[in-house]
Amino acid sequence: MTVRSVAAVDLGATSGRVMIGRIGDGRLDLDLVSRFPNGPVEREDGLHWDFGALYEHVVAGLAEAVRREPGIESIGIDSWAVDYGLLKDGELLAEPFHYRDGRTARGVDEVHAIAPFAELYQRNGLQFLPFNTLYQYRVDGRLADADTALLIPDLIAFLLTGTAVAERTNASTTGLLGVESGEWDTELAERLGIPAGILPTLVDPGEAIGMLRPELAERIGKELPVIAVGSHDTASAVVAAPLSTPHSAYISCGTWGLVGVELTEPVLTDAAREANFTHELGVDRRYRFLHNVTGLWLLSETVRAWEAEDGTSIDLPELLAAASAVTGDVPLFDANDPSLSAPGDMPSRIAALLGAQAPSTRPAFARSIVESIATAFADTVQTASDLSGRELDSIHLVGGGSLNRLLCQATADRTGLPVLAGPVEATALGNVLVQARALGAAPASLEELRALVAATHEPERFDPR
Repeated sequence: MTVRSVAAVDLGATSGRVMIGRIGDGRLDLDLVSRFPNGPVEREDGLHWDFGALYEHVVAGLAEAVRREPGIESIGIDSWAVDYGLLKDGELLAEPFHYRDGRTARGVDEVHAIAPFAELYQRNGLQFLPFNTLYQYRVDGRLADADTALLIPDLIAFLLTGTAVAERTNASTTGLLGVESGEWDTELAERLGIPAGILPTLVDPGEAIGMLRPELAERIGKELPVIAVGSHDTASAVVAAPLSTPHSAYISCGTWGLVGVELTEPVLTDAAREANFTHELGVDRRYRFLHNVTGLWLLSETVRAWEAEDGTSIDLPELLAAASAVTGDVPLFDANDPSLSAPGDMPSRIAALLGAQAPSTRPAFARSIVESIATAFADTVQTASDLSGRELDSIHLVGGGSLNRLLCQATADRTGLPVLAGPVEATALGNVLVQARALGAAPASLEELRALVAATHEPERFDPR
């Protein structure tokens, strides 16, 4: 069997990368082509993404990927959810806003005055997050000028191909997709003053979006199709979470920890709504029944503040090794406390929550952060089990957090369940697998795709102590 190759564009809230994925003959691997920074930029009207720079990095990365691997057959794009760009006659009206921009608070109040959260939950099945797209749309002054709104991966696909579509897994994070129908809820949109005409045609993971525009094919070095993948990065990550049994939970851990189980039917109960569990769509119309927990954002922001204070960089593995060596109990705080959501001086805000108990050494402080994240994970895993009526026997922790051995062990200890860590690059692997399946180069079912991941990327097991 020949080895086939594709290009995966994987964009996170702090960095992006372009990777070559190769699949065939019991092989599934990734080759990092380029990695580039991503993050918020402050403009006169608020917090935005430096989207122009991000797009240029993507195109340059794709050109380098094709130079290295001329046999690449397609491109897939995934990114963080909820944020979007507005187009008029094919032109971007402004830089996309960043989901942490403060304007969304007003959107929440206005939307809930028209459609209370209990009604929204029955319609879209989404947990309350103040930055969900419908709240952003509600307060976006440029919405009336636009003819199309595209989420970030769809926006990049449009710039590459000229075809405007909405990939369904990411569309499910907007709050405007019917949880049971999987179609746009145009009635809700119109009630909220969101013109339904800006919502593009929906496509499923695996559908071809279009071919590269001629000028981009020339720049990238090849005529290639862009194929829709699970364009919400968590949807791609869950494809490659090698769930060993139907009783496995997953945690996709990076900036955020997305903690949940995979279901085939929604759980639209009052209890699920009150626990703020969401029903984001997964690949093959599965439901990602999960809750957002603040993840490694707390640690990375803390380290960033310490580095600014010291004027020198901190060796994270060294810090975590020292944190692991801390003996005795460390104080815990609520990792999801709203005071921790904005950028800037994280140590002071965590210390304010801990009060007099706040550790005085950095290793103990880091240990407190990791144990608090693990505690939030454990609480959420238990809630997922209770709400879904599913007895859980293991947790698959994928993404960057799977490299944090202290976090993996703490999660096992606090849940009482074995944690199977890896793959680190679950998101990019899921992106590659969906492209490869569309090209006829990978198995048809999710279960077979996951078996391939498990065979090629053996997870590391952490048993509860």
